[in-house]
Amino acid sequence: MHIDEWLQHIPAIAVYLLVGGVVLIESLGIPLPGEIVLVSAALLASQTHHMDPLWIGVFASAGAIVGDSIGYLIGRKGGERLFAWAGRKFPKHFGPKTIAKAKDLFQRKGVYAVFFGRFIALLRILAGPLSGSLHMPYGRFLAANALGGIVWAGGTTA
Repeated sequence: MHIDEWLQHIPAIAVYLLVGGVVLIESLGIPLPGEIVLVSAALLASQTHHMDPLWIGVFASAGAIVGDSIGYLIGRKGGERLFAWAGRKFPKHFGPKTIAKAKDLFQRKGVYAVFFGRFIALLRILAGPLSGSLHMPYGRFLAANALGGIVWAGGTTA
């Protein structure tokens, strides 16, 4: 069986759920290749007749928004402990200097950091937990998070 034939037999809902799930987990604060999965699924949808790129974008947007919101809650409840643990495990990415720079950015430009953070790999992972740990008002966070998730997922899919 040729790879093209194999790809034609993947159920569309499986691809939609995979994209939404990977983006959701990445948005929780766990490093995964969400953007690569999204781009790959969008390319697959453009080459097949049974997948709709619109649904790829919808599921990616939903995963981004829900994942960041859960990440916000995690950060709100245990952000300081989480960043201390991550700093010991991954000092290059979550060390005190990196976290201090991110906190400074969020204190000065919180809403913009959440929106534009969706387009930057490390900030995409940290936006929710960091916003929660800094006690950013949830309404402001949700507005920036939703708009950023929709624009990022829609733009990347397109």
